[in-house]
Amino acid sequence: MEPEDLVRDHTIYACVMGSRAFGLATEGSDTDRRGVFLAPTPLFWGFEKPPTHVEGPGEERFSWELERFCELALRANPNILECLHSPLVERLDDTGRELLALRGAFLSRRAHDSFTRYALAQRRKLDADVRSHGAPRWKHAMHLLRLLTSARDLLRTGELTIDVGDRRAEFLAVKRGEIAWAEVESRMTRLAAETERALHGTPLPAEPDHARVADFLFRVRRASALEARPDDEIVQGVVRAGGLGQH
Repeated sequence: MEPEDLVRDHTIYACVMGSRAFGLATEGSDTDRRGVFLAPTPLFWGFEKPPTHVEGPGEERFSWELERFCELALRANPNILECLHSPLVERLDDTGRELLALRGAFLSRRAHDSFTRYALAQRRKLDADVRSHGAPRWKHAMHLLRLLTSARDLLRTGELTIDVGDRRAEFLAVKRGEIAWAEVESRMTRLAAETERALHGTPLPAEPDHARVADFLFRVRRASALEARPDDEIVQGVVRAGGLGQH
């Protein structure tokens, strides 16, 4: 089975991300699409395993296999957690609905470290731009402020909201370079300090709910296996490749 077929035929959840999901889209904004596909269980029975992720089909599209997606979400990967909370859902089946119902199981205090590490990496890039060109890439500066704000609010409330809402004008002013870099730096420093303080009183648990996510994955994989028939095209493909019935 081709990777593009997995995305086309087995996607359980697809959404729009980037500026459109953040409430920061302008006339020239791209439409970034992200998704999760469930590789049929028989594909894991052969020597060649299904891909953990697929780029495409089409531009600005990226999808993860469900297990890989859950692994990254349990580690509080910022991009993955934000994908789970997109307000712009384009495709959703019953398994996808169950995945979204698990959103709270993935949230934990691990988000503090993961969001902070990501923010520091982006800040180093901005500082390098300032040293080299005298100014940062303002779009990147805007998104870093947005990320820091999301991290602080997640730790304060225990909930992740990615749409900037009534802060849109403030962030877009940064993108247009209308706010001095010194002021942007000051905002970043303040947000980082507020995030640290929020960690001490956060309602988030210390660890995500691994057991609940593992149970979900087990049930989904088992159901997929039970649906497979001996004459199924996927099963026959595994057999022909030497993955089953070869002694």
